[in-house]
Formats: sequence, structure tokens, C-alpha cells
Amino acid sequence: MSEDDISRVRVKFILEKLGEAEGELVRFKAPRTVDMIVHKLPIAGRIALYKEEIYFEIPIKMGEEKAKTTVETGTIAFWPMSSALCVFYGKSQPYSPVSILGKITKNLDVFKEAKSGTTIKVELLPNVKTEDNILEGQ
Repeated sequence: MSEDDISRVRVKFILEKLGEAEGELVRFKAPRTVDMIVHKLPIAGRIALYKEEIYFEIPIKMGEEKAKTTVETGTIAFWPMSSALCVFYGKSQPYSPVSILGKITKNLDVFKEAKSGTTIKVELLPNVKTEDNILEGQ
């Protein structure tokens, strides 16, 4: 297993009747928070909206970890104030500091279609062997 397999965790977001998106949680950004979330997967909830962000409560109680008050479009974050997982799909900024967890890597636009109350599920995706890994014999 390569260092990249350990430090990056692939996840899938399933939005009821809307579609799917993929993302990547990066351990070094918030190692304790990422590990807690990964161990709880799969998790599900109902979406709430704030500006150009979706968020939903998850069964994790944790304080801030390397928290930021600004984020880039596509950021996946944990919002300690509401124990919520957030996806910033537009130019929105957090209401209060969030722990940055990673990025959406595929189909960010599906979040723009979400309505308050939409069911969402997050689950692990298997790590895919890349051509480089195969050539190296991993």
C-alpha cells in the first residue's frame, strides 16, 4: 500500500433522486477528524442549505482541528459548531470556522440541485490501482 493510499480516502456522496459525486478526504488536513469520519462511514442525513453550501449533521462530536474561516469551491469540511459535514459548491464561506477535510473530485454540480431536506449518504470508495502502482508492482 502506498503512502498516497494511506493519506487520501476516496468517498462517494449519494444525493437522493439527484445523483452522485466523488470526493477525497486528505488525512494531513485534519487527521483526527478524517479518521473519526472514515470509521463512521457509511453515514446519512438530510441536507440543510446555507448560501452556496450544503451541510448535514453527522454522529461525531469534535472540536476544531486546523480550522479555517475561508474555503475554496469544492471543499469538504467538518463544522464543529453543528457537528456537520459540509460541501462548499459555490463562492460561499463558512458561518464559523470549519476543519478542512478534502475536495470534491467529480460532479460538484450535483450539489447545486440539492434542496433542504434532500437525503444524502456518504460511503467509502475502494482505492483504485493506478497505472503507476501497477508498474511499481504494488
